[in-house]
Amino acid sequence: MTATDTQTSAPRPGAPKQSPMGRAVAFVRNTWRGLTSMRTALVLLFLLALAAIPGALLPQRNLNVGKVDEYIAARPTLGPFMDRLELFDVFGSFWFTAIYALLFISLIGCILPRCAEYYRALRARPVNAPRNLSRLPHHVETTFEDEPGAVLDRISGELRGWRVERREGTAKGRDGELTLSAEKGYLREAGNLVFHISLVALLATVALGKLFGYEGQRILVANGEEFCTTSPASFDSFIAGIELDGTGLTPICVRVHDFVADYLDNGQAEMFTSNIEYQYGDDVAANIWSDAQLKVNHPLRVGGDRVYLQGHGYAPTFTVTWPNGETRTETLQWAPEDATTFLSSGAMRFDPPGGMFPDADERRKNQIAIEGLFAPTAAFHGTLLSSAFPAMTDPAVAIDIYKGDSGLDTGSPQSLFSLNTELINQGRLVKQERVNLTPGESVTLADGTEVKFDGAVDFVNLQVSHDPFQSWVLVSAVAMMAGLLLSLLVKRRRVWVRVYRAGTVADGERRTVVELGGLARTDQAGWGDEFDRLVSRLLGENAAGGRVPDGEAQEEKA
Repeated sequence: MTATDTQTSAPRPGAPKQSPMGRAVAFVRNTWRGLTSMRTALVLLFLLALAAIPGALLPQRNLNVGKVDEYIAARPTLGPFMDRLELFDVFGSFWFTAIYALLFISLIGCILPRCAEYYRALRARPVNAPRNLSRLPHHVETTFEDEPGAVLDRISGELRGWRVERREGTAKGRDGELTLSAEKGYLREAGNLVFHISLVALLATVALGKLFGYEGQRILVANGEEFCTTSPASFDSFIAGIELDGTGLTPICVRVHDFVADYLDNGQAEMFTSNIEYQYGDDVAANIWSDAQLKVNHPLRVGGDRVYLQGHGYAPTFTVTWPNGETRTETLQWAPEDATTFLSSGAMRFDPPGGMFPDADERRKNQIAIEGLFAPTAAFHGTLLSSAFPAMTDPAVAIDIYKGDSGLDTGSPQSLFSLNTELINQGRLVKQERVNLTPGESVTLADGTEVKFDGAVDFVNLQVSHDPFQSWVLVSAVAMMAGLLLSLLVKRRRVWVRVYRAGTVADGERRTVVELGGLARTDQAGWGDEFDRLVSRLLGENAAGGRVPDGEAQEEKA
């Protein structure tokens, strides 16, 4: 460290020492200034986008607890550490909430002072004309025969849409000098403020929607199956806002009649359509049904809720006939494995009819389970089944049939689309047959039990969403776009005009000199042509005699 540095860093002689309270106040003040700077707001906005990436890449506990458990179990060392960091509950984690809250504070702290400054700017008078207009980037000088007042009146009348301030007097002793200051483009800053205020409103309404909204999904077979939004238990999956306890849901009942998918020749889906009936409010008690049609991005809007047609698939139907002639028929959705051909996989479990096996252990040993693949348009490669097209034109199944304890009454959760491999490995569930079947075909097991494939029907995945702040989200988004357009299209401009009398009456050369200068507050590019058009409008024929310094003239002045 040099001597100069030592002297600079030393306290000034006689300077009062800052008290601990003063240092604390200074620290808080500096911290607040740093937090409410626009640079900090941009950094926090970037961090918010960065923090959302794990929520998109990793399984989230509020969407699928099973996948989270599988992910952690597959990574016994890293998984628990990631769980402690709340990477499986990103959007409810303390660090995501902290970034979200700091972004709110930063944006509000940026906006409020700017609003006050903009208010003061609106009330302020336009800036006085500079002493030397020829030093401005754009300058014109010409003469008129008329009096200065008349010339300035005509120029002022042409400045429609500008804020104009007319002043009298002179600092150089010019005869009859008048000046005019004109500004425009105040909407640019207004658009900027509207954009940022709308951004804060958008973030706030999205957060409030998550607090007071809910979202549930339910799969329904398109053969008249129905459900009602009476409780979260009615849904296959349900996500409730923090302020909701699962009660007070909008009473809606939906019954799905059919589903139609339009495909192109290459198998690409063109449109999905489902005809439904629904009840809402008092119609539920009166059992009054209304018709509606769901399409992709065309939901049913009722009671502040939206019912979306989110997906579809196929639900095979099987009938199991036991040796005594009693039957069980079940239709259950299978999960599409291939989104292009809709080759689907799934499982079914059949419990023997009541009274057929009085002993519980004996009944458990005679349960039937099916696991396999379903193809809407079958394509066989030897005995291997695949699907050639997503539409159901030639359905078939390839299944394994098991007998034994399928785990129906164990009380432990099981996958809807696959059998418990532990039961198979323990020998409690024994494979009986592996067979390919088309609709109407059946296979008979060694004990005389018959398993028949009856065909398949479509199922639809409906999503019921409730967001009381959705309309405000739309208003905020539209206001953001409007504010952004204003801030991009509107340009800040300043123009000054000075008029005065020159020459003498005796020599007959008495003229009114007009000086006009322009300054671009923002967006210098293109202001030259715009200034020339403005000069032509303000000065008329006299604009041609004006003197506009070009780049070379400016260099000479320099």
